[in-house]
Amino acid sequence: LIMHSIQAQVSTTDLLHVVEQMTPTELEEFLRNVMTIQARRKAKGLSSAETALLEWINTPLPQAKLLRYRELIALRRDEKLTPEEYEELLLLSDTLEQLNAQRLSWVAQLAQLRGVPLSTVMQELALKPLPHE
Repeated sequence: LIMHSIQAQVSTTDLLHVVEQMTPTELEEFLRNVMTIQARRKAKGLSSAETALLEWINTPLPQAKLLRYRELIALRRDEKLTPEEYEELLLLSDTLEQLNAQRLSWVAQLAQLRGVPLSTVMQELALKPLPHE
């Protein structure tokens, strides 16, 4: 009961102010928790399989990896990429491709469970591929 009254007193603006002050790691964890809460709310009345798939589908890419990937892409565009950075970029690209493939597999499983086309589920969930430049 006390936690509920505390939560009710926090405005969206205040919450966003706190979020802005988070470190990248804290923000990543916070986003993961928010996505889990959102998936659970959407999942009311869904099977446990659908719920699990939605949670996995909505798991964000680790922010540190995404930032590093974007840095390496920028270096490549500027033609300043070292051989070591090129190898790192290849590994990160492979990781992104694997995550996209796994995510698509989960979406396909969800579509199959619901008996609808893959495109319908992607549209319902407003899904886009993970960033891959």
